[in-house]
Amino acid sequence: MAKLLQRLLTSAGTWLWRPWIVVAVVLYTILWLIFDRASLNWHGIVSLATLLMTLFIQRSEHRDTQAIHAKLDELLRVNGEARNQLANLDDKEPEQVEAFRTNARADDRG
Repeated sequence: MAKLLQRLLTSAGTWLWRPWIVVAVVLYTILWLIFDRASLNWHGIVSLATLLMTLFIQRSEHRDTQAIHAKLDELLRVNGEARNQLANLDDKEPEQVEAFRTNARADDRG
């Protein structure tokens, strides 16, 4: 069950950076205005603004992460001494990446 939840959360994080999610929120807002305008008070507006800002931050962080990965991939490609396992870390779950980092630190110490 925990593995399924981890996979679901990771997948959700990777889907939230897409531009069509913002379109979905705007469409939701329009439908809210059409069907229940009276309930769209300041609290609803703040909630929608918070959701949109969260999506914008998620997109910005995804862009930054992709840029860092591209740079690191290039460094790994040109460095012949790099371990092949590093190139495949992008496909792992966050807990697996952390375990790899912990093991790498332990190898460096001992």
